[in-house]
Amino acid sequence: MNSKNSKYKKLLISLIILILSIGLVYAKGLERSSETYKNKLIRLHVVANSDSKEDQDLKLKVRDEIIAQMNDSLKNSDSIDTTRKIVSENIDNIKYIALKEVKANNKEYEVAVWLDNFNFPTKSYGDFTLPAGEYQALKVVIGEGKGQNWWCVMFPPLCFIDITNGLTTNTTIEELKKALSEEEFKSILNAKEEEAPILLKSKLVELYEKGKIQFAKIFVADKQ
Repeated sequence: MNSKNSKYKKLLISLIILILSIGLVYAKGLERSSETYKNKLIRLHVVANSDSKEDQDLKLKVRDEIIAQMNDSLKNSDSIDTTRKIVSENIDNIKYIALKEVKANNKEYEVAVWLDNFNFPTKSYGDFTLPAGEYQALKVVIGEGKGQNWWCVMFPPLCFIDITNGLTTNTTIEELKKALSEEEFKSILNAKEEEAPILLKSKLVELYEKGKIQFAKIFVADKQ
C-alpha cells in the first residue's frame, strides 16, 4: 500500500514539475517580449546643475531651446534609425544650443551631451509607465549634473507633441502604436502589467524548486 502511495506521489509531483516547467518557459517568453520595446525608444534626458530654483529654471530653458531647435528635424521622423542618425550628427549643435542658453542666463556651467544607453528608474508618461532599465537616450548634463532631471520620449517624437510630459493625448497614443507592436504597447500601459511577467516567473521558480525538493524526499524515503 505504501509502495502504491509512493508511486502515486512521485507521478503527481513529476506532473506538477512538468506543468511548472512549461509555465516557466511561457513566463520567460512574456518577460522577454515585454522588454523589446526598450530598443524602440530614444529618450531625451536633461540634468540640472543643482536643485536650486535658478538651476531648475535653467534646465527647463535649455530643454525648451533644444526641442525648439530640433523640432523641424525630428518631429516627423518615422523610424528610430532616422532619429538616431539625426541626433548623432547634431551632438555638437545640441551642445552649442545648450551652452548658448546657459551663457544667456549669465552662468558659466559646462555642458556635456552624448547619445548612449543609460539606466533609468521607473518613470510615468501620462497613462504609460516605462519600467526601470536600460534605454537609449540623448543625455544633456548641465554643470555638475547634481539636480533633478527632466525627461521625455524623443522617438517616437512625443517631446514635440507634449513638452510637459504629463499628458497622454490621442496623438501620443498613435505615435506609440506606430513605433511599437500591439503587445509592446500594452506592456507599458501601467507598471503593474509590466511587472506581472516577472512576478509570475518568480512564483513559478519558487514552486518548481519546492516540487523538486519534495520529489527528492519521496524518492529517498522509498529507497530506505
